Amino acid sequence: MGNKLLLQRRSILKAMVGTAGLTLAGTGLPAAGRASSWAESDDLATLIDVDLCNGCGACVAACRFRNLASVPHPVHPIPRPYPAWVRSSDWSDRTDEISRLTPYNWLFIQSCIITVKGVEKRVFLPRRCLHCNNPQCVTLCSTGSMRQSPEGAVYISSSTCLGDGPCDRACPWGIPQRQSGVGPYLNFAPRYVGNGQIFKCDHCRSLLATGQSPACVVACPQGAMRSGPRHDIVKQAKELAEHRGGDIFGLKENGGTNTIYVSSVLFRDIEANMLRQGQVGVGMPSLRPAGASLDKENSLLRAVLLAPAAGAALAGLRMWREKQMRRKP
Repeated sequence: MGNKLLLQRRSILKAMVGTAGLTLAGTGLPAAGRASSWAESDDLATLIDVDLCNGCGACVAACRFRNLASVPHPVHPIPRPYPAWVRSSDWSDRTDEISRLTPYNWLFIQSCIITVKGVEKRVFLPRRCLHCNNPQCVTLCSTGSMRQSPEGAVYISSSTCLGDGPCDRACPWGIPQRQSGVGPYLNFAPRYVGNGQIFKCDHCRSLLATGQSPACVVACPQGAMRSGPRHDIVKQAKELAEHRGGDIFGLKENGGTNTIYVSSVLFRDIEANMLRQGQVGVGMPSLRPAGASLDKENSLLRAVLLAPAAGAALAGLRMWREKQMRRKP
């Protein structure tokens, strides 16, 4: 009953975002996007076997080789947004950073040392977008830039992304990363509308569409990653977890994801150790069980309903204040 009600709420959210997006027609931007309709069994998912990952970084290198060149460098100087408390985000001088998620790095290896039955071992987890089955980032994107492919990959359309939407705040794990000074917002009122663009893993959606596996999966020399239809991936994860007396992450978290982890060590223990060892923070996602509650859905619905009016009011206020400042002697 709870899951059915949750899905109904999300359907309402999607419909309301579509209606709210019509307010952007005057700017030439499209109405808010809607996730494609597909049966969950058609989703293509990735299974990440934590016990097999040795942290070699081949997946990170493959991801960067495929995607790094597609992230543009910002104009200089980057337009300062108004008001002053709106912060820019610039990673263009740190494109070689691979110890966390950035606009230029969509996959990184998270690790911690954990004691299992008196023996210390290092656990490695390749971290990237989890590609939720019912992603709030898609539901709440006011320009329709955050989308979901028929294969279940959550991706961003760079032609319309303004970089100031709620997707990074809606994501339970803070996956989306912003780069200021790039994108279509530069072409109109860059101080008032937008703040760059959002970047993240797109699950190599163009490869999935042709029946191929993501680059990170193909590159893994340990066989720690595998991809396939979600129902097959779920079955494999359950069998591995049962055989090892282990744990699964992504099966139900946030309504279920298309990136599923399996480990012989409980993920709550991994999370606790990563927190103690400073491996969780901005750009370094947690493993908390982000269950989407009805309270959260209600707050998101209110945000969608209020967003168009609030956005228009804020833009007007910003321009009025700047006009007043120009008049001062």
